[in-house]
Amino acid sequence: MRAKYLAEILGTFAIVFCGTGAIIINQETAGAITHVGVAITFGLIVMCMIYALGNISGAHFNPAVTLAFALFNKFKWKQVLPYVMSQTLGAFAASTLLRLLFPANKLLGATLPAGVWSQTFIFEFILTFLLMLVILHVANGSKEQGMFAGLAIGATVLLEAMFAGPICGASMNPVRSLAPAVVSGHTQYLWVYLTATVFGALSAVPVWKLLNQQS
Repeated sequence: MRAKYLAEILGTFAIVFCGTGAIIINQETAGAITHVGVAITFGLIVMCMIYALGNISGAHFNPAVTLAFALFNKFKWKQVLPYVMSQTLGAFAASTLLRLLFPANKLLGATLPAGVWSQTFIFEFILTFLLMLVILHVANGSKEQGMFAGLAIGATVLLEAMFAGPICGASMNPVRSLAPAVVSGHTQYLWVYLTATVFGALSAVPVWKLLNQQS
């Protein structure tokens, strides 16, 4: 069981470190990575961590995903808190290290709305909803589908970060927003990212069940 928690710590650390690290380095180098590069970084690191650690912990790396799997009865409720704590620890370790590496950076990759908060809430809800639909499909499909889980999920993250990132940050993950916000001190819109992502993931569960009902 400890291996599962460690895998969740490491996977979430890698996603936040590489993903928000790409945002920070892009700012520090006057756009050397570009927005497209940031989106690709997020998609690739998610894909890599799924293939590297998925067989150990299931590769949640996201409290919203963990809660949705529990609601779907594919994950034990008693394991939810340890998983969420592990994911949170990994995210904060990444943001803390990035703070040490880039002490002058003000945002540390924190997600902030480009417009009104309601616009970001809707975006984050839909993005996480669609991501969770993909996750549920590959997690409950055939063995062949499962083999492509990392590619499908990573591609979804990349796609959503590519088009929605400039508007809402394309978080899709509560701890991805929580750690940079707290460490950088920019928490004014944190509630939007914590609630919208969780509601989006949970809403995908009944929809997926409805789509897959046997007639």
